[in-house]
Amino acid sequence: NMKKAYDSNSSGHISNTATSRTSKLLMAGLFAALTGVCSWININLFFTPVPVNMALMGPYLAGLMLGCRYGFFSQIIYILLGVLGIPVFAGFTSGAGIIAGPTGGFIVGYVICAVICGLPARKKGSFYRIMLMICGLIACYALGLAWFMILTHSTLWAGLVACILPFLPGDTVKIILAAVLSKYLVKASLSL
Repeated sequence: NMKKAYDSNSSGHISNTATSRTSKLLMAGLFAALTGVCSWININLFFTPVPVNMALMGPYLAGLMLGCRYGFFSQIIYILLGVLGIPVFAGFTSGAGIIAGPTGGFIVGYVICAVICGLPARKKGSFYRIMLMICGLIACYALGLAWFMILTHSTLWAGLVACILPFLPGDTVKIILAAVLSKYLVKASLSL
């Protein structure tokens, strides 16, 4: 029955019992594109190479909506597109040099973030989704900060000031926005 093709599985993610893996990979590609579009919405700060952007909305929503496996694939697709020269990274940039640079750890952290956000959720409430996103953000921050400190030979404090502390208010807003959006996207998918 195609009318009820999309269903919410027991974990609270969108599952599509009537379609193939190809369709799920297509959804992963769409979330990779969302990550790219969100990364273009950025503001460069004078004291850090890490821009303020909306890119974390992609891994949050990919994980929450697609689950671990396809959330993972969505961010791998995003990174591959950027490495292959499609300007999907912040500031319409691309290339392996971006991944190898001081902000590359955050981009690689999107993969971990999407996996964490995609963990099966028996409790489907907003609080649980917010907790998953906070854990995903912490993982992304940890990898990005370590990567930044190694490449720039920064101290922990300098890394925190350049990469974490100025971004906390905006990341809080992104988590709340993604929690609300994911709630409505699941409801919309159920009505298809």
